[in-house]
Amino acid sequence: MILITGAITTLLFRKIKQPLVLGYIIAGLLVGSHIPITPTVVDRANVEILAEIGVIFLLFSLGLEFSFKKLMRVGGAASITAFVEIIFITIAGYFAGIWMGWSSMDSLFLGGMLASSSTTIIIRAFDELGIKTKQYARIVFGVLVVEDIVVILLMVLLSTAAVSQQFQGTELVLTVLKLLFFLALWFLAGIFLLPTFLKKAKKLMDEETLLILSIGLCLGMVVVATQVGFSAELGAFIMGSIMAETTAAERVEHVIKPVKDLFGAVFFVSVGMLIDPKTILQYGGPVLIITLLTLLGKFLSTTMGALLSGQPLKQSVQVGMSMAQIGEFAFIVATLGLSLGVISDFLFPVAVGVSAITTFTTPYMIKFSEPFYNFIVKILPEKWVVGLNRYSRSTQNIQAESSWKIVIKSYATIAVTNGIIISALMLLSINFLMPFLRSHVADEMTRSIIGLVVSLGIASPFVWALMAKKPDTVAYKELWIDTKYNHGPLLIIEIIRNLLGVILVSIWVDRLFSANVAILVAVPIIIVVMVLFSNRIQSFYQRIEGRFLTNLNEREAAAEVVSSLSGDTFRNHFNNQTDLSPWDAHMVDLRVNQQAEYIGKTLVELAWREKYGINIAYIKRGNMLIYAPGRNNKLLPFDHIGVIATDDQMQMFKPVFDTTDGEPRGTENDVEDVILQKIVVDEHTKLKGLTIRSSGIRERTNGLVVGIERNKKRILNPDSTMVFEWDDVVWIVGERVKIQKLVTV
Repeated sequence: MILITGAITTLLFRKIKQPLVLGYIIAGLLVGSHIPITPTVVDRANVEILAEIGVIFLLFSLGLEFSFKKLMRVGGAASITAFVEIIFITIAGYFAGIWMGWSSMDSLFLGGMLASSSTTIIIRAFDELGIKTKQYARIVFGVLVVEDIVVILLMVLLSTAAVSQQFQGTELVLTVLKLLFFLALWFLAGIFLLPTFLKKAKKLMDEETLLILSIGLCLGMVVVATQVGFSAELGAFIMGSIMAETTAAERVEHVIKPVKDLFGAVFFVSVGMLIDPKTILQYGGPVLIITLLTLLGKFLSTTMGALLSGQPLKQSVQVGMSMAQIGEFAFIVATLGLSLGVISDFLFPVAVGVSAITTFTTPYMIKFSEPFYNFIVKILPEKWVVGLNRYSRSTQNIQAESSWKIVIKSYATIAVTNGIIISALMLLSINFLMPFLRSHVADEMTRSIIGLVVSLGIASPFVWALMAKKPDTVAYKELWIDTKYNHGPLLIIEIIRNLLGVILVSIWVDRLFSANVAILVAVPIIIVVMVLFSNRIQSFYQRIEGRFLTNLNEREAAAEVVSSLSGDTFRNHFNNQTDLSPWDAHMVDLRVNQQAEYIGKTLVELAWREKYGINIAYIKRGNMLIYAPGRNNKLLPFDHIGVIATDDQMQMFKPVFDTTDGEPRGTENDVEDVILQKIVVDEHTKLKGLTIRSSGIRERTNGLVVGIERNKKRILNPDSTMVFEWDDVVWIVGERVKIQKLVTV
């Protein structure tokens, strides 16, 4: 009954071009107990269990599209925008609930429900309006990435608050620290073990085996997360994000999709079954109030966040109007509250009503964002507009990353990763190894010595890394060579991390023996052993680190060999790391149509740069990637080209690029090997006095200089005869690895 009704309603919703989620909810309303004229599904208990499984697979699939590396690449603009929006709308939702007379828990969950926008609705609207190549679309998709992970963490905090029925700051801080610890631990362990296992078992796995394994790993992490004290949804999301870093991610995503679609449909139908139309009418006032809060609150907070991050006023308004809706996460948060028994039943129909209204308003909000910006510019005082744009330009002043910043970041990475692993091994030895030894070894001293030798023997590579591993960067070597100013601070850092290692080991030994034994006997012996066997320990640690880094970068390495640009729009938008915001320019990947008029012509013959001001950063042809193509390179059918352009330039160039009788077939994708990087002309880069052509940047980076900022003036696509001057901020587009070498040399 559920599936038949769901199929019919989703067919109708496809016909009228509306989100399928709303179709499933309508199907649930029809088969629920509140509509007497239609057949009713009476076995609610089984439906709820299936719905819980549906949430797990939805979060697992979301993790497959996410990956932690993607979050690290989102960029500051999207992160600042997302955090400002989430903090504002969550607090506003809470106080709106209190103002309407709701309980504190209902109000808290209302704030959580409003925290995320709908990725599905936004992508559909962008597709229909044909604005995927706009500069602000990059910010929108980056905000959605940050929202995904923040809302997952918010669900954990809501669960904690619901169980404790109080909002103690200390408890929430401890929960966050505990959460971050286990997130890092699961990620480190997962990346170290899972890709290696999948690689060794690759020849033995067909689609059926991969499906069973993926579901087993997902549910296994669900069990682990719930045992630790977190939600099942968090466990599913974490396992999905770990698998997203493996080369099997696309295959897993493919085989899991039917399972996700099936159980996801049951979940959204179950949401509809909980809706009482009388309740929606009864709470029409709150629905209207929360809808207005969503539209206005999300617009204002997202616009403010974008402005604070340094985006121009126009882009900020467009980003704000694109995010003004609530998404599928609202239903998941509400389901969490109901399953914990801490929220009222009316929250579901309120969430559905707000979601339905904002779903229909979203395309119009996006469509009229530019006219609304023009209206704002007319009514705002001119000095305000000038001041906002001046602030945007000032925040885009880019400085080269200092050597100290690079070194401190390296030290922090070493300390945090190895500290987490040592802490995890400590917990394992205390909670599992020692109880096992108690049941098999009678003598207490013998038992403690065995436990100490085994546990610290396993932990010794990580203890060595925490206390002795040097940052493997050019910046560290440069600082160390400058003995006059840098040896003192570097020595202090070394002393601090050695003290940290001694403290961790002392705590560990104290749990096995006593404090006196730890300080006077065990710690000195351990330090002596580590000094004597440092070479062997170092070699073993380097093998462990090498495997981890290989697994972490395996997917990207495979993409370099066999690169595919046919991934879905959602993933490619998220991976797009190009950013020329000081000039309102960005990089867009376009596909050459097989019937294009310009096929076979050289770039110099096309003269696109001279006519439209655009620059071609790369040509992707099959498995070959041509960095910074020269004037004599030609475009062939099905090539992908990376175009550097502003929104206005792209608007003029796109019709020329799509010169065919059929529909335009250009698609925006990502080529992760090609990046935009900025450097400063100083004593390190040694570019002062050289022209762009004589600097050798093209040859050294397979790249192009696409912009220079000089004396607060910006030059997009400068001429190759331009001479570099001191403190020029130079934007280069080219091969990732070679540009990074140029920056660090």
